[in-house]
Amino acid sequence: MVGFRFPRSVLRAFLANEAAGGIVLIVAAALAMVVANLPATAHAYHAFVHARTGPVIAPAIGPMTVHLWINDALMALFFLLVGLEIKREFMDGRLSTWERRRLPVIAAGAGMALPALVYLTVTRGTPGLHAGWAIPAATDIAFAIGVLALLGSRAPTSLKLFLTTVAIVDDMGAVAIIALAYTDQISTIALGGAALVLGLLYVLGKSGVGALPVYAIGVTVLWYCVLLSGVHATIAGVAAALVIPITPSPGAPDDAASPLHRLEHALHPWVAFAIVPLFGFANAGVDLSGMGLDTLLAPLPLGIAAGLVVGKQLGIFGAVWGTVKLGLASKPAGATWLQIYGVALLCGIGFTMSLFIGGLAFRGDVEGEVKLGVLAGSIVSACAGFVVLRFAPALQPAEPA
Repeated sequence: MVGFRFPRSVLRAFLANEAAGGIVLIVAAALAMVVANLPATAHAYHAFVHARTGPVIAPAIGPMTVHLWINDALMALFFLLVGLEIKREFMDGRLSTWERRRLPVIAAGAGMALPALVYLTVTRGTPGLHAGWAIPAATDIAFAIGVLALLGSRAPTSLKLFLTTVAIVDDMGAVAIIALAYTDQISTIALGGAALVLGLLYVLGKSGVGALPVYAIGVTVLWYCVLLSGVHATIAGVAAALVIPITPSPGAPDDAASPLHRLEHALHPWVAFAIVPLFGFANAGVDLSGMGLDTLLAPLPLGIAAGLVVGKQLGIFGAVWGTVKLGLASKPAGATWLQIYGVALLCGIGFTMSLFIGGLAFRGDVEGEVKLGVLAGSIVSACAGFVVLRFAPALQPAEPA
């Protein structure tokens, strides 16, 4: 395509953008915490987030607010990008063969199951909290890659690839959980409309249509149908990604004629530097007034934090160790076991997806406790992972015989 160029190394560009976006996300979350707790700005912050901005476009969710536009509309673009990355990796990337998929799939599966088990164990004596079992099951790829970026060359490239791949598989599980576990009532008419739109997009893709504006219109209509159906609207993003056509390019980083690659490159800067930080700003503002250590040690925040800090590291590191020892896969090249453990700790940074799932699982008075648990678990995981990787000795090359 004339006038359309991709970076020389798409993988390097992705990691660089993800790292920079992760740092912007960290700043946005920290800013939200500050303004939500300063007497001079707290009221304005909460008024802005919950301000009504428009008509009722879906009776089930009521009048649109800034918070709803961010969580239900803008985050659909985030999930669209997630879906595009998943499809690209399965069709033409690091998950294109079962040999490549084995280690990250096993690690991600264990890294979702163990946190849920830890959460349910901690909260088992408190009625009504079981709905939050999936909150600590997700990994925030932008935040985690952002922390890795701060380490520079101390983190081998193989670890960055491993973390990215595990997080992508993790995202697949999180999307399935949102679709299956956090949908209450379904409108079959609206869902049927969504299926028709999805079918039309699929036919257009198979017919060789590559114009992105056509898909943009279709994705918008699909989003609205899914919003009306009762399934969370962000699922429309992942569903749409599955029917965006891709031109595989073995041995090359990308294909400039591929609609999927072009859409992914167009979306990534907006998602990394605007949508995800805006989500972090709108959702991380926890009012800490009146909260003490007893609040953090309450079953809900403690269960979430323990799931992220304890469950993630045990699940992922244990799965990698067992898979390698059984000869089912090789450990990331050039990485020591201590470095792999550090990355397993970083996978406990749930943030974006954990806050998102927490907002679906709980409403009202306990939202503050959910955010406190997610923030506490993510911060401890980030700091612990950073310290381990900062001081972990690098793998020494073998001496020549």
